[in-house]
Amino acid sequence: MEKTLGYLVDHNGNKIERKWYLVDATDVPLGRLAGQVAMVLMGKNKPLYTPHIDTGDFVIVINADKVKLTGKKLDQKVYYRYSGYPGGIKERTARQMMDKTPDRVIRLAVKRMLPKKALGDKMLKKLKVYAGSEHDHQAQKPELVVLVK
Repeated sequence: MEKTLGYLVDHNGNKIERKWYLVDATDVPLGRLAGQVAMVLMGKNKPLYTPHIDTGDFVIVINADKVKLTGKKLDQKVYYRYSGYPGGIKERTARQMMDKTPDRVIRLAVKRMLPKKALGDKMLKKLKVYAGSEHDHQAQKPELVVLVK
């Protein structure tokens, strides 16, 4: 019987090292933030990127309630949910989402930029989003990333 590895390897047998990154979302446009976070989650910033292997890193996003939506998107962008029943479609504007669950706005934007299969779900689990400036991951010693505003 073969022994399984306790870590991930890429197609060449190299061990995949995972890092933790901390991103401050204060006054950063939502699309720019989500695009850069999605690239790190997929591992496209690494030289050993392989599309069918999850080589990405962990990302912690703080101050999700201070992310910037440009133009009239706060009032005109609409998020839809469907319960599965006739007449069960619910809609919320971006302003309502930011008031109630600001972390969900970032999570949805990043989710829509990731692959749409099981690998994308696996990548999304490495995203941690917090509305305030406090987070529970000091033990992982995250590296601060400054995004261009």
